[in-house]
Amino acid sequence: MISPRMQAALNTQINLEQYSAQLYLAMSAHCDAQSFKGFAHWLRIQAGEETAHAMKLIQFVLDRNGKLELQPIAAPPTDFGGVIQVFEKTLDHEKGITAKINALFELARSEKDYASEITLQWYVTEQVEEESNVGQIVDHLRAVGDQGGGIWYLDSRMGKRTAK
Repeated sequence: MISPRMQAALNTQINLEQYSAQLYLAMSAHCDAQSFKGFAHWLRIQAGEETAHAMKLIQFVLDRNGKLELQPIAAPPTDFGGVIQVFEKTLDHEKGITAKINALFELARSEKDYASEITLQWYVTEQVEEESNVGQIVDHLRAVGDQGGGIWYLDSRMGKRTAK
């Protein structure tokens, strides 16, 4: 059985994962409108991953005989600036999600909820990968700038991303 406190925290995280999916879809549409089809594609794939992260937590709550309490998902912004700003905002968002996952992990540990701790270990590892991947994109974008052939080359590369 899952504790009421852990159940509430996981339900909040489910909402954050779903918000992340919405945010990345909005960012994708923003990039698409600027003709950056590759960056738009990368962000759509990322949105799908965030939905999968939420589904994994949903199944975990249900497997623990917890109650799923879906909450309204806040509407994301619609304007994000240039592509560099989009990915800087993505990195900041992922860092925020990492902090939330770490707090969940600490809660599981403090409650001696080993099942939650083990499940959350996957998310801790996933966040390391997320921040690393987005950080590398930000570094590349800053190196080439937002004009010229370099950004179009990166756009082409981002368009080749496949779902996990």
